[in-house]
Amino acid sequence: MTFSSDQDQAASRDSGFDSGGFLNTLPHKPGVYRMQDGNGTVLYVGKARDLKNRVSSYFHNKDNNPKTRAMLSQVASVQITITHTEGEALLLENNLIKELKPRYNILLRDDKSFPYIYLDDQHDFPRLSFHRGAKRPVGEYFGPFPSAGAVRESLNLLQKVFRIRQCEDSFFNNRSRPCLQYQIKRCTAPCAGLISKEEYREDMRHAVMFLKGKSTVIIEELVANMEKASQSLKYEEAAHYRDQIASLKRVQEKQYVSSEHGDIDVIACVAKNGVACIQVFFIRDGRNLGNKFYYPKHTQDAAAPEILNAFIPQYYLGQNSNRFIPPEIIVNAGLPDEKLLQQVLSERAGNNVNLSHRVRGDRARWITMAENNASVALDNQLANQASLLQRFEALQDVLELENMPQRLECFDVSHTMGEATVASCVVMETQGLQKNDYRRFNIEGIIPGDDYAAMQQALTRRYTRLRKGEGKLPDILFIDGGKGQVAEALTVLEELQVTDVLVVGIAKGPERKPGLETLFVGSINKAVTLPGDSPALHLIQQIRDEAHRFAITGHRQRRSKARNVSVLEEIDGLGPKRRQALLKQFGGLQGIQRAGIEDLAKVTGISKAMAQKIYDTFHPDS
Repeated sequence: MTFSSDQDQAASRDSGFDSGGFLNTLPHKPGVYRMQDGNGTVLYVGKARDLKNRVSSYFHNKDNNPKTRAMLSQVASVQITITHTEGEALLLENNLIKELKPRYNILLRDDKSFPYIYLDDQHDFPRLSFHRGAKRPVGEYFGPFPSAGAVRESLNLLQKVFRIRQCEDSFFNNRSRPCLQYQIKRCTAPCAGLISKEEYREDMRHAVMFLKGKSTVIIEELVANMEKASQSLKYEEAAHYRDQIASLKRVQEKQYVSSEHGDIDVIACVAKNGVACIQVFFIRDGRNLGNKFYYPKHTQDAAAPEILNAFIPQYYLGQNSNRFIPPEIIVNAGLPDEKLLQQVLSERAGNNVNLSHRVRGDRARWITMAENNASVALDNQLANQASLLQRFEALQDVLELENMPQRLECFDVSHTMGEATVASCVVMETQGLQKNDYRRFNIEGIIPGDDYAAMQQALTRRYTRLRKGEGKLPDILFIDGGKGQVAEALTVLEELQVTDVLVVGIAKGPERKPGLETLFVGSINKAVTLPGDSPALHLIQQIRDEAHRFAITGHRQRRSKARNVSVLEEIDGLGPKRRQALLKQFGGLQGIQRAGIEDLAKVTGISKAMAQKIYDTFHPDS
């Protein structure tokens, strides 16, 4: 059941939301609440064991942090959904956050599926390969790994130590002689019959044991085999076992975690200066598979326990997530919903999941390791942000602005001799590039190669939408071009009555060398040249180069798509058979383009009207 509030009495003074009557209707039941602004945009999604107590606390607490006060100043309504249990509320909250991405929730950016190592055990000579996505093929999966690089490193190691094939079956089935992998001792050439099925299966068994973290057991077996071969005077075979043992021991030395069992995720969060970094280490069968960093959004005034409390359900319980939930998850802080999360994770995993933060021994070392990594990564992130803020401040000084700009947009146009023209718009804020706000515009209806018309069309389309409230206006609009492009931009903004946006043209210098750009500032037509070491110039170059990259990528995609489609396919009423007849008759598109209407009409199936349509397609100016 869902309740929504209208304007009531006793409201939050900042927002004008009348909360008194609404709070009286709330039940003492578990559920999810959504706070919305006047446009119906969801600002925040939360769950509660007791909806009445939780939602009331926002409006009755005089000690709310600045972030919460800012949110409440925008609240115009609150919607609630009652659930049967608190666990159900947790799942619903997570799904809503994923779907709605509310501004004031701590959001997890990265939700890509993790890669695995896949063993196709149905083959006589099984292979190991990289796998990402749904686990549809029959076989055994090892992982997940934190990155594709970690998978490739492990596959390379397995190939080097155990000489397991990794070639495609199509390649394997069509060979009669060993390939280069055999020559460099990375494969035992089962394709050429140089190893028996039994021997190959033994190597594969060892590789699987290694993936399951049983390196010590493998070494013991290899030592026994080496001694046996040595006693039988099979010195070459003994040397092979010796080399395998040495390689495995070197691998063990690189592993921080050396236990022989256990699937564990180690999660540490460090928060500082309104920014947070979460570090996840993956321990699978006692082997450290590496780590991954996350930088959640909207973490101002939030401590590590609160951030982890929001991160863990989004990470493991996402609507489309098939992420593996290990039997043990270790965190570096106690969580407000620890028992609830443990219960819901266990239900999702189908087995008991232990969520703990008070650990000793190896587990304490893992947490320390994760915290140290997170702390270093966070310091780097903060340093980058501080450098970016310095560049914004330098830009403010150079352009003599009263306030530091908060949002920049830059436009660029890309085409090849007028073909497949694409304009790009990229956005940068003080936190960095805002890729979710990027836009591309396929330019139509202009004279090919007319960059002014292309820029005018892109700006008109962009700022018409912004005037309708479909986004935020920038403080500064950068145009990759000189006085002419700036004039076009000013004309568009004037027609749309967009004010308070400073237009700056970036004209390339002599020989188009970086560092020699000239800036043309707004309607005052002021030209500014900055020294090559200017932080403001570096910021402008960064956003200009990003706009160029984004435009040229879109142009190449559009051009490639256009060139894969015949012009004839775009003519209404001209089917495949008649297209084929035309191409045969005239020997290709160039011949059709040179043909007159009478010549086209002589082709079987082409009427005079169709011939006229074909001719007009190739000669639009006529």
